[in-house]
Amino acid sequence: MRMIIICMISAVFLCGCQESNLSYYPTESVGITPSHEFTASSAKTNRQDFPDEPLDLKQAINIGLANNPSLSASAWDTETARAEKEIAKAELLPRINAVAGYTRYLDDQRLAPVSGPGQSGKFSNDILSGDLVLTMPLFTAGRLQNQVKARDFFLLASEHQLVRTRQELIFNISSVFYAILAQQKVIESLEFSQKALAEHRRRVKQLIDAQKAAQVDLLRTEVRLADVEQKLINERNTFEIQHSVLAELLGAEGHRIEITGQLQDERRDIDFQDGLHNAYAQRPDLQSIESELKAQDRLVDSAKAQHWPQVDLRAGYGGRWAAESTGLSDDTGSIGVALTLPIFEGGRIDATIRREKSRLNAAQQRARALKLRIRQEVQSAASTVESNLARIQATEKSIEQAEESLRIESQKYELGKGTIVDVLDSQAALLEAQTNYYRVLADYNIALARWELATGESI
Repeated sequence: MRMIIICMISAVFLCGCQESNLSYYPTESVGITPSHEFTASSAKTNRQDFPDEPLDLKQAINIGLANNPSLSASAWDTETARAEKEIAKAELLPRINAVAGYTRYLDDQRLAPVSGPGQSGKFSNDILSGDLVLTMPLFTAGRLQNQVKARDFFLLASEHQLVRTRQELIFNISSVFYAILAQQKVIESLEFSQKALAEHRRRVKQLIDAQKAAQVDLLRTEVRLADVEQKLINERNTFEIQHSVLAELLGAEGHRIEITGQLQDERRDIDFQDGLHNAYAQRPDLQSIESELKAQDRLVDSAKAQHWPQVDLRAGYGGRWAAESTGLSDDTGSIGVALTLPIFEGGRIDATIRREKSRLNAAQQRARALKLRIRQEVQSAASTVESNLARIQATEKSIEQAEESLRIESQKYELGKGTIVDVLDSQAALLEAQTNYYRVLADYNIALARWELATGESI
């Protein structure tokens, strides 16, 4: 019995040494998130409160990274993958269980087998048992080892996907933030136009009193003023909706989000080929699916290994007691090696192999589709940046022309050489030019953020 206990302890010790040799698996996943300056724990635990003052873009992004529930859910998915890897690693370790039981027999049975010739036995038909049972896989043809490697690659894929989710969240927050800044300028332009038309209406009334203008001029001015006021109501409603979207992205519950900042028109040189090369090299979603391919390849090997025999070490030590007598007891123990060879599984193993190969082929096609989509996204982002830059330059000129046109038409009307229609049209043209400029400026900033998202740059 002493030898059995020594063998069980030795098996646990040797398996502990084997577990430490598994460190060559995790090295492929360690260090991925620090390179992106982001960790799963930061998405789960570091929640931030909302300050009373307006938020700039950097503050909004930091709060979103800390509070957004979708990002937090993705972080927990990463923890799930990490736990699944630990489960797979545990299959390589010995398992020690305490097993207790009670059995009633029709006829008296020995409490324990005899250990020598002529030895008297201890008998009972009500037997209590208690054992420590050790089971440890010695040879699985790489089935368990490949499952550990596969789970490690799945963990790596989950970490890459977490980083991609983070990038997408930053892009979404930035897009809404820029749209709100542009909407503020649009509302300011409408409010300025409203005040200008109100002042113009007052001036028209004075001219009518002086018999220098017709009543129809006043009606036309009031119609144009009503139109501007209606647009102002619509734009303010849009402004509120944008704030609601931003609050959702930041994980705000019952908070009114106020922001501050300026739209930038920083010119950037965009090169499609460089951007595509960077996207293929650093897009986390592409790295994620490549890790999934490696994981699935390991699962194919693990499925194939089921055709091979499995060798397990089995050991046990315990006692037997007669239920009707406290004096009858004996101990028992065993240690041995068991070989399990699959002879007939009803086609289960072959079907498992086909399933894992099909999943591998599907993952390969998804990787190919993702590369095609990445190319399209980079091309689209580059074109959008260039077109919006050209639109900015065009709208800047249109504002200058509209301001000059309004100045001229207003002077002509004051001198009685122009019509109210020309003044109102010039006012509307200026408002449209200003509105287009701020919206195009927001589109340009969003396009730059989309370029960074498409190429996998750290936003």
